[in-house]
Amino acid sequence: MGILASIRGSEDIKKLSVDALPRLAAEVRKLIIEGVSRTGGHLASSLGAADLILSLHYIFDTPRDRIVFDTGHQAYAHKILTGRADRFHTIRTKGGLSGFLKRYESEYDAFGAGHASTALSAAAGMAAARDQAGSRHRVVAVVADGAMTGGMAWEALQNVGQLNTDLLVVLNDNQMFISQRVGRLGRILTKLLTLGTVQNAERKAELFFNRFQFWGKKILRVAKRARVLFFPGMIFEEMGFTYFGPVDGHNIAELVEVLGYMKDLKGPVLLHVVTKKGRGYEPAEDAPTDFHGTPRFNVETGELVKKAATPDGSVPTFTAVFGRTLVKLAEKDPRICAITAAMPEGTGLDLFRDRFPKRYYDVGIAEEHAVTFAAGLAADGMRPVAAIYSSFMQRSYDQVQHDISLQKLPVVIAMDRAGLVGEDGPTHHGVFDISLFRTLPDTVVMAPADENELQHMLATAFACGLPAVLRYPRGKGFGVKMDAEPVALPLGRGRVLRKGRDLNFLAAGNRVHPALAAADLLKARGIDAGVADIRFIKPLDAELVNSLAAAAPVVTVEDNALAGGFGSAVLEHLNAAGIRAEVLRLGIPDAYVEQGKPEELYADLGLTPEGMAGAAAAWLDKIAAVKGN
Repeated sequence: MGILASIRGSEDIKKLSVDALPRLAAEVRKLIIEGVSRTGGHLASSLGAADLILSLHYIFDTPRDRIVFDTGHQAYAHKILTGRADRFHTIRTKGGLSGFLKRYESEYDAFGAGHASTALSAAAGMAAARDQAGSRHRVVAVVADGAMTGGMAWEALQNVGQLNTDLLVVLNDNQMFISQRVGRLGRILTKLLTLGTVQNAERKAELFFNRFQFWGKKILRVAKRARVLFFPGMIFEEMGFTYFGPVDGHNIAELVEVLGYMKDLKGPVLLHVVTKKGRGYEPAEDAPTDFHGTPRFNVETGELVKKAATPDGSVPTFTAVFGRTLVKLAEKDPRICAITAAMPEGTGLDLFRDRFPKRYYDVGIAEEHAVTFAAGLAADGMRPVAAIYSSFMQRSYDQVQHDISLQKLPVVIAMDRAGLVGEDGPTHHGVFDISLFRTLPDTVVMAPADENELQHMLATAFACGLPAVLRYPRGKGFGVKMDAEPVALPLGRGRVLRKGRDLNFLAAGNRVHPALAAADLLKARGIDAGVADIRFIKPLDAELVNSLAAAAPVVTVEDNALAGGFGSAVLEHLNAAGIRAEVLRLGIPDAYVEQGKPEELYADLGLTPEGMAGAAAAWLDKIAAVKGN
């Protein structure tokens, strides 16, 4: 039996000798690799951070001492070392462990995380709360270098320097972001590792620490043995931090020694740790981008476990259709340019990047900047598309409202991962975007029913000359026939797919095809149900809504929150028009949806064909009962 079997938290780790820690780290990595190979997940970053996380739990008294992680991509070792090893095989599955940090999952999860650049602000708040209470526990923020491109991280840095509170920030520099390092910060971190900078730093370190007596000279001796470098006067020092680094993030003995001396230093301290993404698993080391967020894979070969083929084996993903269509449109219009927030592969912009590198911009994990940057491009004649996941676009609502919508700038917001994304859970579900963006005047909001409609809606977004929000789901399309070329659709016009006598489904986005299947199920019950594809959440097709509401009871269906969603838009319209109608709304209830396979989650929410048909039939029975009375 290995060492890991006896580990339930920080106290158990402290019972080990330092010499035993590398063996424990190897067992943790083995469990991470085996678990993620079965469930999928964020592999490379968690492997890279395993030694660092083990060292932090060895030195700090968690959970009393707070360790706050940024994003959570890197925290699988933290979960395993804090009493969740026996459940790690359930990670990212329905009812299992979350793939991110959750305060209600474990007392060791000091702060929930799913989006980047939040750890510094949260840790600063915790440090301030500690100071207010007169407590003595320590607060540590573990921040990956990619998260440091977010403006929120820098806002927190300047505030921490001003607070002058005791706080250790560990910059986990894995030498790349999700794909590759971009931005000025990346260049700075690279320069820190060059020989000339190292030699200069050693000289500065001697001068700096000779000003202190016992503790300064002692730390300097440790630093030289551990090859730790000090950079007083550099950017973090100017912001009020004492800077240490870079340190080898895979030499556990040296990490433990350095952290042991640093844990009681006063004021804001930043430790720069260099790690390797995918450490300990060769396929992930060789292809860290592929193994950042990976589906299931074969441990022996590193090859992905492919899902069962579709009937024709060629159904594309919505992401791929978006990427290919954008390239087509950009070939005809040199004004089209594309912006990503460090997610070129995830958003499908890698195709555009490779075809039009001079019109492609990766701004790092900085969604707010990406949106206003797009506004600036549009203000001077370009036709930008900002491709950002739906849940990440929530961070940029103010920029869309103030910098794009208010100025009527023709920016296309392409929101991948709309609706329920599955195993990443509530931090990543894109179920609030309709509620947010349909409130904005002079802004077009579209939701394609399938992959063919997506290509036409992207053409529509560029053709309409208005701010345009295009939301579409993750994963494969519905296998519909693809038209040869994308063409603009009539603005604000939906389409009736099937007329109904007893009931009409008015569906948005990826619930259109399930609504058609629900209508077939209702037909078997003797209920004649129609289906309409609304296409445009805004501007709403008033004529279509009015005609359906006048003909029969209407069931609105969406994969967005019911609060303020598409169904709400229909009710608001009917009320304003003075039309009395029977309307049932189906969508995401007023609760956060946990992780699970999308098909499991849609079934739980009653948004499958069976669930929709059942809800509609039961509702019609209620209407009939009321009328009968």
